[in-house]
Amino acid sequence: MSTTAPDPLATLGALPGVADAVDSVRKAVDRVYGHRVMRRRSNEVTAEAALRGARGSAVLSGADWNLEEVRRRTDFSGDDESQVIGAALRLTAEAGQLLSIWRQSPLRVLARLHLVAAGGAAPDEAVGRPRLSGEPVDEPLIEAPLPGANEVAGRLEGLSGLILAGSAAPALVTAAVVHGELLALRPFGSYNGLVARTAERIVLIGSGLDPKSICPAEVGHAEQGRAAYVAAFEGYLSGTPDGMAAWIAHCGRAVELGVRESTAVCEALQRGAA
Repeated sequence: MSTTAPDPLATLGALPGVADAVDSVRKAVDRVYGHRVMRRRSNEVTAEAALRGARGSAVLSGADWNLEEVRRRTDFSGDDESQVIGAALRLTAEAGQLLSIWRQSPLRVLARLHLVAAGGAAPDEAVGRPRLSGEPVDEPLIEAPLPGANEVAGRLEGLSGLILAGSAAPALVTAAVVHGELLALRPFGSYNGLVARTAERIVLIGSGLDPKSICPAEVGHAEQGRAAYVAAFEGYLSGTPDGMAAWIAHCGRAVELGVRESTAVCEALQRGAA
């Protein structure tokens, strides 16, 4: 008698309230993709979404720069905030190049993302690989207990296995779990938040929910605020049905706010103001 292995991501998709969040996100994404500007100027919307998404992700990592300053600046080699902004910009530029690799080797993509984020700022031996036992982690926003190196390695393999196995779960659910698990593990010595949010972006693009990458969830995460982000993440850490559903709903709201941002960009382009 054959048995089918359970799909843990699909189980999360069945949690109370998650279906409503998924439906709301899908409708919002469909609306912005149907905007008339997307027929001829989608590349401009994508570029602007990348810039605004990078800025939003950097805000959550402690670098709250004005959008125009991010747009204007070309040198990000100075202080810590400059380096965070530079890392966020590099990651958003890299995300779309890694979709095919993600489907084959998520761990390889995560290593690449950390390498891109670090940009030579960390010791060579610590870049692009999960941290070893005793190595420090610089992630000031997340104060949850830090899993040990062995647990990190095991859970990364488990996360990779889930992605490679595929799931019937909606893209929002998979993206939220990838994002939450990477925040929980903080597998690298630095830039874990930026890497986690970029991985969420990759899932949303690669799943077909946002193939043109015009719905920057990072904008929405930042707009909801650092305190709300941490509170929702604590729900993920709890592992309870209510906590997991709250985290997924928070990520869904972030996508919707990203849609609102790009809709405003479309309206500005239509008026000839951007």
